[in-house]
Amino acid sequence: MATFNLAFHTRLENYAVLQTFVDTDIQPQDSVVVAGASHGFNGTYTVISTEPYEFIGVSDEGDLLFDYSVIIENQFIYASEGDDLDRSIATGTVTFTPSPSWITSADVTSWLGIEVATANDTAFIAVCVSAANSWAFRKRREAGYTDSLSSSPDGAAKLGTVMYAAMQYRSRGAVDGYASFDSMGMGTPTMSLGQIMQLLGCGRPQVA
Repeated sequence: MATFNLAFHTRLENYAVLQTFVDTDIQPQDSVVVAGASHGFNGTYTVISTEPYEFIGVSDEGDLLFDYSVIIENQFIYASEGDDLDRSIATGTVTFTPSPSWITSADVTSWLGIEVATANDTAFIAVCVSAANSWAFRKRREAGYTDSLSSSPDGAAKLGTVMYAAMQYRSRGAVDGYASFDSMGMGTPTMSLGQIMQLLGCGRPQVA
């Protein structure tokens, strides 16, 4: 969860436009909570647009219109019924808490091919699932994708997320990862982070 101070706000044709002082990484379809603001801006909303240009209204077809000659960074737009309000200094905060749910514990146990033995195992798989959902969503966002929180973008991304959760589960109690062994006693890798990143559609990290 991250909270950011609001800098400016305006309302035009039943759309609220709020701007923060810094980049928030908020994207369309994200759920945000606005608090401490005036003029009826408070509440939980789904972001419609984060275009970095001045919002000038709505077309006859219902599309948002922008003046591309005026750049306004760090803004987000959501539906907000009320009187039009000129751009002015804002008070309050916006809280952004992405909670992706691409995979479930059942997906991970199916991939592992095991039945959990204890309640602790069940709880730990749930922790791994939560971590994998957040990690995969964040990595794809860092790579420039805009994804739904409620469903994975495709089967490859879902499999990559499942594999990452399974890797965390199998690493339980280990110092640094885990290894499996073949009949000759040689350590054999079962998956790699590179393979997972490939499934997520993320390129190889850039290095200086």
